[in-house]
Formats: sequence, structure tokens, C-alpha cells
Amino acid sequence: MDFTEIYKQSASLVAFSPGAHFILTAVQDRLVVRRSDTLTITRTWPVGASPSATLNALSAKAKNNASSSALITHIGWACDSEYLLAACAKRGVVSVFKLRDEEWSARIEAGAEGLVKAEWAPDGRSILCFSEWGLRVTIWSLVSGTATYIQFPVHADRGYAFRADGRYFVLAERHKSKETIGVYDTSDSYKLVRHFPLPTCALSSLSISPTGNHIAVWEGPLEYKLYILTLAGDLIASFAPDPDPGLGIRSLAWYPSGMFLASGGYDEKIYILDSLSWLPVVSLDIQRRIPTGTAIWREPTGWFEATQGRGFLSFERMQGSQPMPVTRPDLTKAHPKNGVMQLQWNRSGTYLMARFENAPNVINIYSFPASKENFSPRLSSVLILSNPVLQVQWNPTRDGNLVACCGNRAIYTWSDEWVGENGEEEEMAECIGVPAKKLDVREIKWAPDGKGLLLLDKETFCCAFEVEAEDNEPES
Repeated sequence: MDFTEIYKQSASLVAFSPGAHFILTAVQDRLVVRRSDTLTITRTWPVGASPSATLNALSAKAKNNASSSALITHIGWACDSEYLLAACAKRGVVSVFKLRDEEWSARIEAGAEGLVKAEWAPDGRSILCFSEWGLRVTIWSLVSGTATYIQFPVHADRGYAFRADGRYFVLAERHKSKETIGVYDTSDSYKLVRHFPLPTCALSSLSISPTGNHIAVWEGPLEYKLYILTLAGDLIASFAPDPDPGLGIRSLAWYPSGMFLASGGYDEKIYILDSLSWLPVVSLDIQRRIPTGTAIWREPTGWFEATQGRGFLSFERMQGSQPMPVTRPDLTKAHPKNGVMQLQWNRSGTYLMARFENAPNVINIYSFPASKENFSPRLSSVLILSNPVLQVQWNPTRDGNLVACCGNRAIYTWSDEWVGENGEEEEMAECIGVPAKKLDVREIKWAPDGKGLLLLDKETFCCAFEVEAEDNEPES
């Protein structure tokens, strides 16, 4: 891999454009757009520090806190990269800019309800603004200049989703102390299409299937209850393990085609439900001892010092059955550190990556058979790292390629596309040092084309791009 120089950023607000041609960065109260191939600056805008008129009138401290609250809290690209936004939540202001016209700008001001989050709708011409205290969601249209209001969302950071084609907006709402779901038609100015009650008592979140036919909703952390509904509001299935594990769902992920639904909770089990019966067809759990036949990769000791952080080294391939480095959680304390903390399918659904909080240094990769093969998912590969894993992400365009980070000056990759000496593809895990003195990688973001990575520290970032290999052999 080739690494770029280090650049400043604020609050991990760095994002590739949808076409991967540009990189948007927030640096305190300024937006910066760079070309992704050269990292040269093409556009820059200062985001106005003045608060909304309502906030200025209500808050006597607005002028005193102007410098600290003027920092950008949210950024985003429109789907066609034509427009971009920057929100200052504490100031109740969203600024909108146009990439091809540096002089054009727009400003959205929140009212007395305040602002906690702003993001683009899938059409790239509407902006969703979530208010404080769960009062409402406001959808602002750049085309008509009008606003649509939806009252009482349950959550501002989750509990809503767009269907894959962007046609419908599904929002969990609370009316008269009862949880409901509203389905809104985005093509008709977010007109209400359906409104129906939910069987939940304290909804944690919701997720729409890739086909757009089903909605999965689940309870909060105290109950393991999963419900499957249609967009018309019909409850078609519910699932709860037997016996009751005592705590709820932590992570949920749809199979790319919607054929399966993976659910993981605090009980250290992953239930794979099929979309016909909505019953678990297989249950996967953390192995106290990694079984024979699983590819076990261990990070070499002292490799970073040996390479001086400027090279790459293969993981050590362990032979035979090996113990899983699992810690015992303290169940007497709140929020015990156990259970499934992340589930993610690869692009084609041939692999499921899982991380358990009571095994923080381990990445588990389960293989899933193709449609014509016998259905027998199994633990195929395990990566054991020296430090707790902070983040793992699959490549968005390649089936067997993922990257991880641990908060040190390195990234870790796993791939089943490595071409061996016999010319056949085989899997390989590698440690790759980041040649920088002050960049501890705490977050990673793939480019949409899967050819580049953003490596983020607290206040800086750099990019990593794959080197074009000859004879179609992947290199690092």
C-alpha cells in the first residue's frame, strides 16, 4: 500500500465522495475538499459562526460560547456529489454548498426545537434535521425550499431507515406513550402512507431488509425480542431464544439478498434466521477452543519494531486446535462486556464477520455456502491480534477482503484472494505499518470503489491506496 501525508481533521469528519474522486474534511469551522488522487485542495468554505436567530434570542450565552459551539459536528455528500453540507448542532445551523459553484450557498436554521443531527436523504436534494428532545424531524427540500415536519421520533441516531430504492422513509415514532411506525412517500413530499402500532415496549432500533419487503424491529437491552413486519404494518413473525438469555439484542445484520437475518445478543450466540419461516436455521457461538480445520492467524510479536513501521508482515499461521483468548465478564455490573458487538456480511454473503466483546482481540470469520451447496456455515478463519480491535470493515467491492485497526500505527488485512506459488487463490492475513510518527489508527473508512482507505486518528488522517500489481497478483 501507498500512504499519503498526514492532514488535519476534526471529530473524525472525513468522507469520500460517492464517486471516490474527492475527500471532504471538516477542520474546526471550515470545510475542505481535496482531490483523492493528489490530495490537493480544490474547494474550501468557512462555515458561519453566527447562531440561528431563534437560538440567539433564547440563549443569553450564545455570544460567549460562539467560538466553541461554531465547530462543525456533521458533514455529508449528496448522492451525486453535487452538493455537500456542514452542520453546527450547537448553533442550530446547517450550511449547504455546491461543489461546482464556490459562490453558491444555502443556510438552514433550526427553531426553538434545536438541532442534534443533519444528514442527506437518498435523493441528494433533501436534508433531514433531527431536533432535540425527540420533538420532530424536519425534511428540507433544496428544490422547493419548503419543509416537511414529522413529530416525535423515538431516536435521533437510529430507529429510522430509507428503503434501498429511496422511495419510502420509515421512522419509529412515539405518540401518547405508545411506539408506532410511520411510512412516508419520499416522491410525494414525504406524505404519510402508513401509520401502525409496534409490539415493542422500548424499541432499540429498526432495519429494512435489502428487498424492501420487511422491517425488523427489536426491543431494548433488557429483552431479547425480535419482530418482523411488512411495510403495510402486518406482524408476520417474532423471535425470542429459549431459554430467555436475560438481556437483549446487540447487533443485527441482513444477508445481502435478504434471505437470512443474523442476530447477536449478550448471550454470545448468533442466530441465523431464514426469511421463509423466520426461525433460526443455525446457531453460532464463540468457541472457547478454536476447532481443528479453522485457519488461525496470530499477529507476530514485535513485528512493528522489527520493520520500523515501514513494511508489512504476514500473520503467523497456527497449527492444530488453539484456545480462544476469552475474558470472563463481570455480570454483577451494568453493561457487562460480553456478547456480539459487531456483525457484518461481506458483499456477496459468503462470509460473516463477528466480534465478541469478551474476546476483544479476536476477529471471527464464518463461511457460508453458495446457494447450490449444502447449508453448513462454519467458523473458517480466526485472526488473533495483540491489541483490542477497534473497527473492522469489509471491502465494499471485493468479496474476500477486510481491514481492521487497533488504535496503533498499523492496519491489519485479511483476504482469500492471495495467489499462492501454485497459482491458486488462498487466504492471507497481514500486518501493515503506517509510516507516520504520530498517527494511531482509530477509525477506517473504505472508498466507495474499494481501492482506498481513510485512516483516522483523533485530529489527523491520511489515505492508503493499493499499489497496482502486475500479473493480477495482489500486493500490500
